[in-house]
Amino acid sequence: MSQGATAGSSRTPATAPAAGKEQRVTKQRLAVSAALDELADFVSTQELYRILQERGTAVSLATSYRILQSLADDGLVDVLRNADGEAVYRRCAVTGHHHHLLCRNCGKAVEVEAPAVEAWAARTAKEHGFTVMEHTVEIFGLCPECTALKARG
Repeated sequence: MSQGATAGSSRTPATAPAAGKEQRVTKQRLAVSAALDELADFVSTQELYRILQERGTAVSLATSYRILQSLADDGLVDVLRNADGEAVYRRCAVTGHHHHLLCRNCGKAVEVEAPAVEAWAARTAKEHGFTVMEHTVEIFGLCPECTALKARG
């Protein structure tokens, strides 16, 4: 996955717990949070761990897993499975429910709102008597840059 920088966005700090939850603010949690703030695309725990090690940040792989899961549980990062089935994480600029277009080649992620998908999901759940419905839609393909590279050879 690529690790381009994100232009300034207004995001909830990763140290702010979800309502009713109390998280210890540790050096490791702050380091993971800061690294996520600088990444534009989804990143696996292993990739994030490598980035932290390159920066000389003392955080174990197990702690990285725990922090990322905690941030996901608190709704401070998005987590999804990439095309290989690996969990990947990203701090998204959109705070409400949204979906992603993901490049299978470089890992570029684009946040998209999809009202038609929302309406279809609600209608389908209702037709089958389901309540407390939630869903995830991720679309994998090639971004314009990777498409152009592929076309060139």
